[in-house]
Amino acid sequence: MKVTVIVPCRNEERYIGACLDSIVSSSWPHDRLEVLVVDGQSDDATCRIVQEYASRHAWIRLIDNPDRIVPAALNRAIRRAGGDVIVRMDAHVVYPADYLPRLVQALVESGADNVGGRIVTQPANERPLARAIAIALAHPFGVGNAWFRIGANTPREVDTVPFGCYRRDTFARYGLFDERLVRNQDDEFNHRLIRRGGRILLVPDVVAHYYARDSLRKLARMYYQYGYFKPLVAKCVRRIMTLRQLIPAIFVAALIGLALAAPLVPAAGLAWLLIAGSYAATVATVSAAALRRHGLRVGLGLGLAFPVLHLSYGFGFLRGLRHLLPGQAQPAARAASIPLSR
Repeated sequence: MKVTVIVPCRNEERYIGACLDSIVSSSWPHDRLEVLVVDGQSDDATCRIVQEYASRHAWIRLIDNPDRIVPAALNRAIRRAGGDVIVRMDAHVVYPADYLPRLVQALVESGADNVGGRIVTQPANERPLARAIAIALAHPFGVGNAWFRIGANTPREVDTVPFGCYRRDTFARYGLFDERLVRNQDDEFNHRLIRRGGRILLVPDVVAHYYARDSLRKLARMYYQYGYFKPLVAKCVRRIMTLRQLIPAIFVAALIGLALAAPLVPAAGLAWLLIAGSYAATVATVSAAALRRHGLRVGLGLGLAFPVLHLSYGFGFLRGLRHLLPGQAQPAARAASIPLSR
């Protein structure tokens, strides 16, 4: 059985080498492996680094992605893939040697259509703020019940996994990724798969290490984009897929609506204080727990990371709602502002 690994990337010179090193170290036989790195026209050293690996390993290839967005990268590589199994792997992640064998084994034995493991979020560097961002992205208060982030005790069927492992014929049966969805295209694909009777399996003891963004600005941009494209996913699938997608937007909408109503309705001001105060108290409680374990600066950083994550996602979602209106065109995305990795 041959495996094709697809790595979408752009401007990943800091991470692509470690990612490829981990794939090269895979215990899956290299004579039954091909790696397609699909580059979205990087303007840093990413392509040079990938070409160096390709010169040493004939089964690694660099493919140009002129559209510069993730779904186009995935579809371009799927069409060229020669494997019986196709696995997406992101450049911001380092994978254990048994990652591919374990996922392929689970795919074959379970009969599922998409299999994935859990990700352990690592800080981009050892600065307190980077460590705080990594904690926020792995905490239930930060990301809700996303099982691939917070973990599970046993394999379970889920609504999504981070980096899918699929049989090649899955794409013949369910179609390719929707290129209208610059973000969240895997959400739409997984919903389409489940709606047509497919199954998605999380194997929680298969663990990859994901490197989070290293600044609040990058975190805000990423989660604004996630929120912004969620309504378009809902439009494509004609439903909201999970409750956790709505909570940040409801929170932000309540704060905005109550603030606007407060000058006219005194009770609105009290309600605003109650909601904002309850949220601040929760952030303080969770941050205090981290402070005791990780130190003062990490605890203070977490007190910033949670609001940035939630407010950015919520504002993005609310702005994206206009695309649910009749006659609205799909959002125009500046590809250069959309990272290809998570």
